[in-house]
Amino acid sequence: MKSLTVSVVTPDGPVLEDSFQMVSCKAESGELGILPGHIPLVAPLTISVVRLKGETSNQLVAVNGGFVEVRPDKVTILAESAELPSEIDTERARRAKERAERRIQSQQDDIDFKRAELSLKRAINRLDVKKGQ
Repeated sequence: MKSLTVSVVTPDGPVLEDSFQMVSCKAESGELGILPGHIPLVAPLTISVVRLKGETSNQLVAVNGGFVEVRPDKVTILAESAELPSEIDTERARRAKERAERRIQSQQDDIDFKRAELSLKRAINRLDVKKGQ
C-alpha cells in the first residue's frame, strides 16, 4: 500500500517524521481523513489528537492548534505545540486540568475564562493521548 510522509513540526523544531498509510486530524471545519493521493489543501487545526495509521502500528500526537498542509504524497502539520505520548507528563497535565477547572468555576473576567478554557482543552487532549498510547 502507498504511504504518506508525515512531518509534525513546532516552533521548537520537528516532533515526528515518518511514513504512514493514513492521517486523521481535526480541522476547524471538521474531521479530516487523509490517504495517499489526497487533493492538496491547507486547513487550520483545533486542539486535538492526530492519529497516524502505519502498516504495523499506530501513533498518536497531541496537537495544540496550527495548520495541516496536505499534498498527494506528504502531510505537514505545523503546530503551535505537539507532543508524543512518551513526552507527556500525566501528573503535570492532570494538575493543569484541575487548575483550569478551578479558574472556570471562579468565573472571573472573560479573558481569564477563555484562557482557562483553552488550558483545560489542552490538558484533556494531552491526557487523552497519553491514555490512548
